[in-house]
Amino acid sequence: MIKKSLKELADHVGGEVFGDEDLIVSGVSGIAEAGEGDITFIANPKYMEYLDKTEASAIIVSPEIEFDKKPLIKVDNPYLAFASVVTLMTEAARDLFGISEEAHVHPDAEIHPKTAVHPLAYIGKGAKVGEGTVIYPGVYIGAGAAVGNDSTLYPNVTLMDRCVIGDRVIIHSGTVIGSDGFGFAHGGTKRVKFPQVGIVRIDNDVEIGSNCSIDRASMGETWIKSNVIMDNLIQIGHNVVVDEGSIIIAQVGISGSAKIGKNVILSGQAGLVGHISIGDGVIVTAKTGIPKDIPAGQVVSGYPAMPHKKWLKAMGAVSKLPEMRKELERLKKEVDELKKGKRDAEG
Repeated sequence: MIKKSLKELADHVGGEVFGDEDLIVSGVSGIAEAGEGDITFIANPKYMEYLDKTEASAIIVSPEIEFDKKPLIKVDNPYLAFASVVTLMTEAARDLFGISEEAHVHPDAEIHPKTAVHPLAYIGKGAKVGEGTVIYPGVYIGAGAAVGNDSTLYPNVTLMDRCVIGDRVIIHSGTVIGSDGFGFAHGGTKRVKFPQVGIVRIDNDVEIGSNCSIDRASMGETWIKSNVIMDNLIQIGHNVVVDEGSIIIAQVGISGSAKIGKNVILSGQAGLVGHISIGDGVIVTAKTGIPKDIPAGQVVSGYPAMPHKKWLKAMGAVSKLPEMRKELERLKKEVDELKKGKRDAEG
């Protein structure tokens, strides 16, 4: 981790220093764990009690906080500023040492000289890797694939042939980009594999968690657009398009050719059938099953997906089913007794 003065950090995040601007910061930490030399932050009021207790050397806070016992950086969004500081102080520590002799790099691959390629990585014919990118051990980059600048592929990431990754993309261990899509044609008594000849395209500033699978298009592109964030254990089918700024949480499955709009949130274990469209700004709650298009701006839950408020009412009714059943049985018994009494009276 590199060292920075408090003024340098304030300039980086667009904040204002209150206190010693020449203070040297050598580490980053949460406010409860921080020690001497660290910078920390407060964004949540429940942590205000630590303001006077923390051993951090400096604190990033919002403008309304008054505290003169330690140097401060005041900004409108302390959490965002702290994230930027952490990135700045750890980024320069990236291990840009060149190409390991224990890596396999095809002679026709194009590797920027300021790139780290660790031992046991494989880079195929015609592949390209940009400046500042780090390729960790066990990474496979297929023939004709491309990785942009300042990206990170953690151990055992697989980037199949001809797939394209942009700048500042982070892909965590075990993820496969460009596996064959699940495409088969009916062939009488058996199913015949439909060749998957498209690619996966991942735009700039995307982060993908561990053990995800993004299938290549049958033809054309499976496309993850800029600023998308993906958690672990996610399946993206062939020809899916995920638009800018969307968030996909663990164990989501998206079937082929589905279109996800901008700034959509797909919560854990949600499932989407293929060939549907999810509008901009939609929020899908956990374990929701989506069998058809969802218009922009909706919040949906349940299976099949329905407006969240309607689902809450339905779940409220479900929770009362045991009592409702008892009441129904009581009423049925009363009706049976009335019927029996009527028959006896007529009889």
